[in-house]
Amino acid sequence: MQRRQLLQAASAAIALPGLALAQAYPNKSIRYIVPVSAGGGSDMIARVVTERWGKALGQAFVVDNQSGGGGVVACQTTARAPADGYTLLQGYVATHGTTPATRKVAYDAIKDFTPIGMIGATPNVLAINAGLPAKDIKEFIDYVKRNPGRVNYGSAGAGSLTHLTMELFKQETGTFMLHIPYRGIAPAINDVLGGQTQAMFPGLAAALPHLRSGRMRALAVTGKERSPQLKDVPTMEEAGFKGFDAMQWYGTVGPAGLPADIVRRLNETQVAVLKAPDLAEKLAGEAVEPWPMTPEQFGEYMRSDIARWTALAKARKIQLDE
Repeated sequence: MQRRQLLQAASAAIALPGLALAQAYPNKSIRYIVPVSAGGGSDMIARVVTERWGKALGQAFVVDNQSGGGGVVACQTTARAPADGYTLLQGYVATHGTTPATRKVAYDAIKDFTPIGMIGATPNVLAINAGLPAKDIKEFIDYVKRNPGRVNYGSAGAGSLTHLTMELFKQETGTFMLHIPYRGIAPAINDVLGGQTQAMFPGLAAALPHLRSGRMRALAVTGKERSPQLKDVPTMEEAGFKGFDAMQWYGTVGPAGLPADIVRRLNETQVAVLKAPDLAEKLAGEAVEPWPMTPEQFGEYMRSDIARWTALAKARKIQLDE
């Protein structure tokens, strides 16, 4: 009888290897790679989410900050890790959108990763120096066209979302503005405030203090809905720019080939965490709205984002390796 039971148990284990793996997972801490230095908004999002996520899984997450190359270093580390669920990456619009669209990278943003789930997103805001006479997008476009070569825009760096979003705006409006790339968002914003540049498309969290102080003026935000922090500012779609989807998003991926049952367990617990009201309150500090998705939905979003920025980079002749 005992021998028969052992054989039955062995047969069940062979028939359902994924189930057995998922039931045992996780049995140790999970390495969570964040492709930026400690202390910034992305790092804060990772730590707030993984603290709660670890409790839901019964194992701690260990945040591993690996900055460098617009996320390339972190992506390579993750892509080469064993596909066992113990190394994950907080991808974002640079690692799986703008960087592979504008540079030759040593990883395939789709084939080398397993999508687990979207965490959330924050809009970009079309912001101008408060001294400009434009009060809305139409007036700003008219001002740029009346002053050819006199309007400059800043960005957080060549190939960044702030760069490509304004290039998308220029393409949609047929306007010309000179691009001034900076090494980070802070100096770019400082020069808009000082009048050295006249406009930019920063993330809402970075721009909000200056918009509230009145030193910068918000003309529109990206995204399909108005931001709770800027209820009187229209979306780009409301301003007539259909499909102008340029969001700073954050999501979790693992190496390619992650077992489906582990992906399902990670996604279900992540979604449960993202639906908690106290987490939404925490993320609001970075102007991030939780965007829980299935792995399939998140994978499709990443594919469409890469396609969008790749098409724009080609049309605007933005290839930073050349």
